[in-house]
Amino acid sequence: MGKNKRPFFAHYAKIFRNEFKGYNSKFFINDLTAGITVGAVALPLALAFGAASVDQDHLAIGIAGGLITAIIAGIVSGLLGGGSFQISGPTGAMAVILGTIVSGEYGLQGMFMATFISGIVLLVAGLLRFGRFVQFIPKPVVTGFTSGIALVIAIGQLGNAFGVNAAAEGTIGKVLAFAHNIGDMSIPTVCIAGLVVVIMALYPKKLAKYVPSSLVAIIIATAVVKIVNLDVKTIGSIPSSLINAEVLNIGAVDLTMIASISKYAVTIALLGMIESLLCGTAAASMKKEKFDSNVELIAQGIANMAVPFAGGVPSTAAIARTSVAIKSGCRTRLTSVFQSLFLILCMFVLAPLIGMVPYSALAGVLFVTAYKMNDTKTIKGYFKHGLKDAIASCFITMAATVILDLTYAIVIGVALSMILTISKLADIRVNVEEETLINNRDAAIVYSVGAYFFANGKQLKKAIEKCKKRYDTYILSFRGVVFVDVSAETEFVEAIDYIKSLGSDFCFVGLNEDVNGALEKIGFQEQIGREHFYPNLEDYVASITK
Repeated sequence: MGKNKRPFFAHYAKIFRNEFKGYNSKFFINDLTAGITVGAVALPLALAFGAASVDQDHLAIGIAGGLITAIIAGIVSGLLGGGSFQISGPTGAMAVILGTIVSGEYGLQGMFMATFISGIVLLVAGLLRFGRFVQFIPKPVVTGFTSGIALVIAIGQLGNAFGVNAAAEGTIGKVLAFAHNIGDMSIPTVCIAGLVVVIMALYPKKLAKYVPSSLVAIIIATAVVKIVNLDVKTIGSIPSSLINAEVLNIGAVDLTMIASISKYAVTIALLGMIESLLCGTAAASMKKEKFDSNVELIAQGIANMAVPFAGGVPSTAAIARTSVAIKSGCRTRLTSVFQSLFLILCMFVLAPLIGMVPYSALAGVLFVTAYKMNDTKTIKGYFKHGLKDAIASCFITMAATVILDLTYAIVIGVALSMILTISKLADIRVNVEEETLINNRDAAIVYSVGAYFFANGKQLKKAIEKCKKRYDTYILSFRGVVFVDVSAETEFVEAIDYIKSLGSDFCFVGLNEDVNGALEKIGFQEQIGREHFYPNLEDYVASITK
C-alpha cells in the first residue's frame, strides 16, 4: 500500500497483475520446482518448530500444528503477501514464548488465542501503514541481522548434521550442548551432510536453471542411505490431517484469559512484524524486486488469525525458506502455494518416502543456504571503504542475534545506529576566515556546515571565542547549515551577545528556506533584528557601502 491511497483490493490486484505479466510455462516450472524444494526443507522445520512450541505433554499436537501452519500460511500469506518470494510458516524465534504460554494456566487454548490476537495486531498495523517503519532500520542492521540469522540456522543444524544431541535453550546453549556431546558423533550422519554440501557446491549452474541443486542433493543422499543401509536418523512418520486434535475454542475464551495472554500476543506480533519485514527487505534485495511491507503485514495478520482454528502455531515469513525459494528459482508467489500443496501431498500420499529423508541431508541444505544468505559483498564494502559505523552496527547486530534473540538484536542494532547517527550529526564543522571589507573593516566570516541542534549549538560561540583578535564585523554564514532546532537557537543568542560584548557588528547570511523558516517560527529574526539577515555576502557588502 505504501504511499498509494487506493483501496487495498485494487492495490493488491495491481501487484498481482504486474507480478504475473508475461507468465509462461517456464516460469511455472520454476515455481513448481522451487516450491517442491522449499517444501522438502520446510517439512522437517515445520515438525521441529511445532514440537518446540509446546511442552512435552503436547508434542503430537505441536508437531501436527507446525505442519498445518506451514500449509495454511504458505497459501494465505503466500497469496496475499507483499512480495513474490515470501515463504511463511512456524519459526524457532517463537518457541520460547509459546512454550511459556502452553506450560501456563491456559495451555494450548492460551497459545491459540495469543496467536489469534497477534494476527489482529498485525492486520491493524498493516491497515494503518506501519510497515513503512521498516525503512528506518539501517542497511548495516539488516545485513547484520541476516548474517546473524544465518549463523543461528547453521548452529541449529549441528545436531542433525553430526548425529548428536544439541538440544538446549538459546543458540549459545546449543553450541555448548553440541560441544559436550561431540564424542557421540555419527560418521555416517556427517558423511551424508557433507555429501549434500559437496553436491550443492559443485552442482552446475546450467542445470540449476531446471532442477535445483538442493532437491537433487536430497534425492541422492536419501538414495545412498537406503541403498547402503546407513544407520542415520530419518524424518519417520508424519501427521496426516489438516485439522489438529485440538483447535481454538472461542466459547472457552473470556476476558481474564485475554488480559493474561495479551502481553504474549503483542510480543508475538512484534516479533512476527520484525521477522517478516526484515525477511522481505533482505529477500527483495536478493531478488532485485519491490516489497510492499504494509500488504505483508495484512497477509501475516490474516494467516495468524486463521491458523488457530486449525490448531496451528504462530506464523511469520521465514528467511531460511524464503532464501531457499529464491536460490531455487522462485518466480512468483505460486512457489509458496506449491510448497503448501507439496506438504499436503507429503501428508497424505508421499509420507512413507518423505519419512526416508535423513535429517542430516536437510541440515546440509541449510548449511549451504545459511552461507548464501550472508551479504558478503556488502560486508566487504564496509571494510574496503573503512565505514567504521556500518561495521560496528553490522557485527553488533549479528552478535546480538546469535547471543540474545531476534527482537533484542533489532532494538540494539537500531539504537546503536541512532547513537552513531546523532554523533555524526553533532560533528558540525565551523571555520573562520579573515577578510578585509571596504573602509578597511576587518571581518571574520564564520562558515558553519552541518546541522545545529541541542548537542552542538555551542560550537558557534566556541569558534568565535577562539579567534585570536577582535574583528569589526562577524559574518555568520549559514549557507552550509541544513537544520536547526530550538535548543540551538538559544546558543546562537549567546554567541551574538558575546559579539556585542566585543563592541562588534554581526550579520547572518545564506540561510536556506528550511532553516530560515524554522527560525521564523520561534521568532528568532524578530528577537535579533531583521536588519542583521541577508540572503548572501554580496548583499551585506552592498548594504555597508550605502
